[in-house]
Amino acid sequence: MECYREVAARAAEKMQGYREDLSGWRSCKRTNEISIFWKPSAEFHGNIYKADGILPAKPEAVFKCIKPEAGGLREKWDKNLKELLIVEIIDENICITRTITPSAFMKIISPRDFLDVVLIKQYEDGTIASVATNVEHPQCPPEPGYVRGVNYPCGCFCIPVPGEPGKTQLLSFFQSNLSGNLPHSIVDSFFASSIADFYSNLTRAVKMLVA
Repeated sequence: MECYREVAARAAEKMQGYREDLSGWRSCKRTNEISIFWKPSAEFHGNIYKADGILPAKPEAVFKCIKPEAGGLREKWDKNLKELLIVEIIDENICITRTITPSAFMKIISPRDFLDVVLIKQYEDGTIASVATNVEHPQCPPEPGYVRGVNYPCGCFCIPVPGEPGKTQLLSFFQSNLSGNLPHSIVDSFFASSIADFYSNLTRAVKMLVA
């Protein structure tokens, strides 16, 4: 368990580093909800994506919608999530999850699963963060029918907007190796569109589910 805690703590440090790093980001996609940026990842031969947008709800409400929990609200609105399972609870703020995703991009991308240690962290300014990174677990080996993807340090910061208590700045980082022999152009297009969908669907969810 101590090992999982150490891995989670390192991922949180890297996430904070991404949050403070303002150099090298290239604009990828903009919508009414968000701005998406990317740059080469230092973790693997792929890209890290940053998404930044304002949501019409308090940080606690936004976090309730994205909180990693079995049978939680996220399974109701996130179309890129088929099922989220809790493999092991380490403590009240750290758990091991298995995330199952459906086929995507007209079934060019087959179903995946991801095994991560997830850390929930609260900051003094009211920010709530969910940080994840890949691990292995004896109770959850790869299964037939799913390609085992790999998440590198990623997650979301739900940040209070000064002077606007009913709004949240959601700053997210995504960097995943989908594995398999997928062309880079397919992967890049998938991430840009799926991140935009994530924010759009989440915006609707916070209005409907936690208003």
